[in-house]
Amino acid sequence: MSQGIKQFMLCSLLALNLFSAAANAEGIKIKSAELERVDNDWLLNATFQIELTPGLEDALQKGVVLYFQTEFDLTRSRWYWFDEKPALALRQTRLSYQPMTQQYRIASEGFTFSSKTLFEALQTVGSIGGWRVIDNNQIDPSKSYTAALRMTLDLSKLPKPFQVNALNNRDWNVSSDWLRFPFAPTGTNLVKR
Repeated sequence: MSQGIKQFMLCSLLALNLFSAAANAEGIKIKSAELERVDNDWLLNATFQIELTPGLEDALQKGVVLYFQTEFDLTRSRWYWFDEKPALALRQTRLSYQPMTQQYRIASEGFTFSSKTLFEALQTVGSIGGWRVIDNNQIDPSKSYTAALRMTLDLSKLPKPFQVNALNNRDWNVSSDWLRFPFAPTGTNLVKR
């Protein structure tokens, strides 16, 4: 094999590796999650890293509102029946772009925030603090549980033409993997990645 062909193949492989690394960087990743007890409630503090694909960034800039849904559930395995699910919580966060003010607007559960940069807006969407997910009356302190957490782009909230596009386009299916961790009602429940 000639030296020129070897160099071409090496450059092609490097370009493919860089392209696949860039493609894998987009999406949602869970960085940390913590359940802390405050009085009679368990509050979730979590951090997600969100990176939008170029298609989603473009749609957002053109006025499409993106809804991110965070899901939390608590289960207890039972050998004799279906798993018990004492707690399930859903939270929606809305991200939009306002061209007149050139700002991103984030809204979730009565909280609103404006940002000049997309990076800061995505950090805000990905930061959850003090979200009440478990009432202490829902759990038995002597039992062990599994907590699960994830964030997705809620495609059902997109305008209908975009929903059709999202079904056929992988760039629009943005979701984190489920993070599952043991939950002990009497212990510290912190997970870092």
